Amino acid sequence: MTNKIFMLLTFIGVPLSVIGTLMHWPSIILFILYCITIIALSSFMGRATESLAIVAGPRIGGLLNATFGNAVELIISIFSLKAGLVGIVLASLTGSVLGNLLLVAGLSFFIGGLKYKRQEFNVFDARHNSGLLIFAVMIAFVIPEVFSMNMNETKTISLSIGISVILIVLYLAALFFKLVTHRGVYQPSGETEDHEEEVPEWSKGKAITVLFIATIAVAYISEHLVHTFEFVAESFGWTELFIGVIIVAIVGNAAEHASAVLMAYKNKMDVAVEIAIGSTLQVAMFVLPVLVLISLFFDQSMPLLFSWQELIAMVSSVLLMVIISNDGESNWFEGLTLIAAYVIMGIGFFLL
Repeated sequence: MTNKIFMLLTFIGVPLSVIGTLMHWPSIILFILYCITIIALSSFMGRATESLAIVAGPRIGGLLNATFGNAVELIISIFSLKAGLVGIVLASLTGSVLGNLLLVAGLSFFIGGLKYKRQEFNVFDARHNSGLLIFAVMIAFVIPEVFSMNMNETKTISLSIGISVILIVLYLAALFFKLVTHRGVYQPSGETEDHEEEVPEWSKGKAITVLFIATIAVAYISEHLVHTFEFVAESFGWTELFIGVIIVAIVGNAAEHASAVLMAYKNKMDVAVEIAIGSTLQVAMFVLPVLVLISLFFDQSMPLLFSWQELIAMVSSVLLMVIISNDGESNWFEGLTLIAAYVIMGIGFFLL
């Protein structure tokens, strides 16, 4: 039923988005239309990556979900940088970290926990990811803010470039570690392949084709979505920070939001956690550094500098997630705790 709704929204939303753009419909109508259409397209990307995940296994599957979930946000961010909206890009990346660690993981733990009293996931992966989260957010994001206080703009950009390169290299090394040199080394004792054999919804070829077409459509719509931000902010009295942290982040990450919750409901917590935490790591250690480097080719470069509100919110969410996930188990109350933290931060950003 849900798939049919998203299919209908896609087949109606994409043509209407093109027509509305060409006919210059009101910005608020276009903003709502673009957001709904991107979310609908994201559902197709989610289904395609789920099909590929069944073939590839939980770790590669989680990585695929995170990658194509973040592809939407990367596309929106590139067009935002092109338009000079650096504040919205940084805010949306903050929103991704908060959304994945608190909202996506929270909903996954909560929905899965309502069906199963106790769900387990790979505790070794959880501890490995905890170290990377602390490095990526609490070191790589806080250090530039602290050191740049006594730097001019040129030195700040140089510092941002250096940290970005280090983040990308370490992220690629982390993938090599998990998928090559230590693949299968850290498995829970007694773990066996006892799950039932699943059949992917789509063939490998069809899934890749859907991903390609959906990405092209998202790129087109995202370019025009960016131009509605300023008018929408003025109309509703929203700040750039709120639009980036809440609106853009939720729209940009819709695919993985849905995928992670669905996996948790099916008791596939390894995949659900890999989507939530893996996506956060990918945003922090790959998407953001890549955007810093891409911004060098635009009129306005983007330094790796967040506001103190953004930094404190991200650091708090990392600490909470590390404490909750390090035992390799989850339940509905832990999920509710993460969701509550997200709501509190959302209210704070709305009232800023």
